[in-house]
Amino acid sequence: MTPIRRQYLKIKEAYRDSIVLFRMGDFYETFDDDAHLVARELDITLTGRSLGKNLRVPMAGVPAHSLEPYLVRLVKKGHRVAICEQLSDPAASKGLVDRDVVRVVTPGTVFEDSLLDQQANNYLAAVAVGDNRAGLAYADITTGEFAATEIPLADLALELGRVAPAEVLVARSNPEAAGLADATWHCTPVDDEDLGYEQAKSGLLAHFRVHTLESFGCEGLPLAVSAAGAIVEHLERTRRSARVQLGNLAVYSTRRYMSLDQRTRRNLELFEGGRGQQRELSVLAAIDRTRTALGARLLRRWLGQPLLELAELQRRLDAVECFYRDGLARGAVASALAGVADLERIAGRVVAGSVAPRELLALRTGLQALPELRDRVGGLGPDMAWLRDELLPAPEVVSLIEASIEPEPSGSVGDGGVIRGGFSDEIDELKNASVNARQYIAGLEQKERDRTGIRSLKVGYNQVFGYYIEVSKAQTATLPDDYIRRQTLTNAERYIVPELKEYESLALTARERLAEAETEVYRRVCAQVAESAALIARSAAGIAQVDVFSGLAQAAVDNGYVRPVVDDGPVIRIRDGRHPVVERVLPEGRYVPNDVEL
Repeated sequence: MTPIRRQYLKIKEAYRDSIVLFRMGDFYETFDDDAHLVARELDITLTGRSLGKNLRVPMAGVPAHSLEPYLVRLVKKGHRVAICEQLSDPAASKGLVDRDVVRVVTPGTVFEDSLLDQQANNYLAAVAVGDNRAGLAYADITTGEFAATEIPLADLALELGRVAPAEVLVARSNPEAAGLADATWHCTPVDDEDLGYEQAKSGLLAHFRVHTLESFGCEGLPLAVSAAGAIVEHLERTRRSARVQLGNLAVYSTRRYMSLDQRTRRNLELFEGGRGQQRELSVLAAIDRTRTALGARLLRRWLGQPLLELAELQRRLDAVECFYRDGLARGAVASALAGVADLERIAGRVVAGSVAPRELLALRTGLQALPELRDRVGGLGPDMAWLRDELLPAPEVVSLIEASIEPEPSGSVGDGGVIRGGFSDEIDELKNASVNARQYIAGLEQKERDRTGIRSLKVGYNQVFGYYIEVSKAQTATLPDDYIRRQTLTNAERYIVPELKEYESLALTARERLAEAETEVYRRVCAQVAESAALIARSAAGIAQVDVFSGLAQAAVDNGYVRPVVDDGPVIRIRDGRHPVVERVLPEGRYVPNDVEL
């Protein structure tokens, strides 16, 4: 058996329940049963390779530069995918390249935009079952949202239906205990110890760096703690190279909300409507005027989780009415929101260390909108002070990104086109050295033509010899004495001169040092931004609410909606009521309003 075969089998043994994508040069390869599965699921060619004496192993691979679309297809089919990377430079390694799994991608732990619905959360849930009760926790690692509750076991399926998780962690020993055998979501078995109270509590304390869970309100809810701890443990194992910091654990009671089962949500056509279950024929589509992904997700959550608390309902209605009455503020807010990116998910990628330079610029642009949004909300009156106070500007983060990142970053981090000039003296010096060396080499061709009188002389480069001077064989007799032959071709000779190698070394060394320096400076910038992640998350939540309230006000203006009088009385009385979805699909003026009294 070859060394690389032994290395693969050792890694596969630790990830038997996952498809292992094993990095080999420019490809991610799969072997054995994984190869048969991947070839079938992705419709790619199954090949083979000799990896030992009389040992030919099935293989199927995908190009490393285009991994994401293949990953999308595998995860959407419910597969766990372990990504095994090369951890050492193949060119510098003596013998076998170091490899290990850096992350395991599951339906509930994806970060890639192509795997995410920007207008809906992607929840990872966990269920811990006790005597006729269940603990339920769920988290969206792209936004940091983290919540848990403890409910009667009979209500579990109902609450899971509301959350609609992409993946649910259940006990390996008895996955049927939660009553999810016929569930539509993807269930992942985990060891019973992961759902144990003591281990879960320790994991939560370590994750949040606290000494007690009392401030979270879950000290008397052991099953909720067990479920929440299982999520933290799962993330530690699956995202080994990317830190995930969840927001504070929000412990909630289902008694605050109206419970809607799947049939009720479908019959009310909240999110899809019509025979084809189309989104554009839903209640959500009828009232959604949000401008940001943040607001779209919040509106969807509110619509699927109707409040039963009168005071909070009135506060929401008050906020909508404030925007409804002030058209100038509503228009200004809509304009400001149009430039706000998905701050929640960008902040999550900052903390995880996977944020792109252009995402940092989008974060800066979104944060720059906060002062105007704060002023506009504050101008709506004292009743909106609570919402204004949720919009916390972060001028230090804005200034840092402005000073450190190029307005139009070119290439990837390490190419020299990301960190802004003037931010790092070391990077500026290395850029100048690299540019000067390349300029010298670029001008060498004309200089040597003038010196030798050979008009066909040219300067070239290849990976083996580096930079060289090439002349035809017929003209080699007149070359200066400092020309040193390096390679003979059929009709030409290739030479170097000492000055050329000196500048070549300077250019290549500067380029390598520049890549290291820019990567390190960019990492430090991201670490500084990550220190403000909690502040950004709070402001993002405030922006989402502003977006929802102003959007609902705009829907009311567009459609002639009026504010309902909501109370605890026994009567529902509607005058000239119109169905928001049916009204949209009929020609204007064809809908007949109706009165209802219940």
